[in-house]
Amino acid sequence: MTNIAESYCLDPKLFEKQYKDHLSDFNGWDQKEHAQDWLLFEQNIGSRLSLDETSVSNGELYTILTNKMGGGRKGSIIATCKGTRTEDIINVFTRIPPIERQLVREVTLDFSSSMESAVIASFPYARITIDRFHVQKLVTEAVQDMRIELRHEALKSENIIIKKARERCKQQGKQYKHPKLRIYSNGDTKKQLLARSRYLLFKPRSKWTNSQKERAVLLFEVFPELKSAYNLSMMFRNIYEQAKTKTEAGVLLNKWYIKVEEKNFPYFITTAQYIQNHEETIINYFPDRSTNASAESFNAKLKGFRSLVRGVKDKKFFLYRVSKIWG
Repeated sequence: MTNIAESYCLDPKLFEKQYKDHLSDFNGWDQKEHAQDWLLFEQNIGSRLSLDETSVSNGELYTILTNKMGGGRKGSIIATCKGTRTEDIINVFTRIPPIERQLVREVTLDFSSSMESAVIASFPYARITIDRFHVQKLVTEAVQDMRIELRHEALKSENIIIKKARERCKQQGKQYKHPKLRIYSNGDTKKQLLARSRYLLFKPRSKWTNSQKERAVLLFEVFPELKSAYNLSMMFRNIYEQAKTKTEAGVLLNKWYIKVEEKNFPYFITTAQYIQNHEETIINYFPDRSTNASAESFNAKLKGFRSLVRGVKDKKFFLYRVSKIWG
């Protein structure tokens, strides 16, 4: 006998179809025709905005403009645009009446030049602020690039040792035995020391665990250049912790540039030059300490919703549902 509760269970796919075709106003939605290319909710505009890109389905990118004051709730989305081309983004943003666009005072974003150009063209009185965490990521990546290069060198050295050991055994007619490699006091070989130091190089010393402290002592003793790179990274991090004004930040950045030149590490030279080229928008962070965290949080919620509905089969309908939740 069929369970009574089971007889009242509604098939999820059937319910979705019923909601789409009959229960919702999707078929009469005024943005349905252009939803895959752009959406606009001009009533959600505010003075402080975030701009970022996110994947809607199959890695296809959309540029999304959100209001920080929306707090990731309904009223957060101002506009979406398929792709990241400057011209396309401007075409969407300039649909917002000029008088409303002139009220925007700040837009936070990452290092995207297309987004920056779109903001300049669309919001004439807005201050552009590069997100702090994207800037810090550039510097920490320079440290990691050095670590990876050193690890490749360690692997190369180990390969040479093994090759010589094989050749020696062959010449002597002996069975090959894996050569003994140097083991440090914490049990790591040289390549393991570098591989297992990845996370400690991201963190300040005060947040190291006991095992990370032990590994760091060995790492910096064997690779003093990595210690210098780590110190440069922490010096840059401290700029964000110590500076209170744009002027203070500029002074501390100049001191950092000098240190980078002294050490002359190629990865850091390239990073420092890139930061210097974007310094004006980077130090805009310091008056109000604005970040793009709200955009990152919204992207996480969008990703979560995409997983909840088990992917995007009908992009227009998916964007309709997104607009109902956050538009």
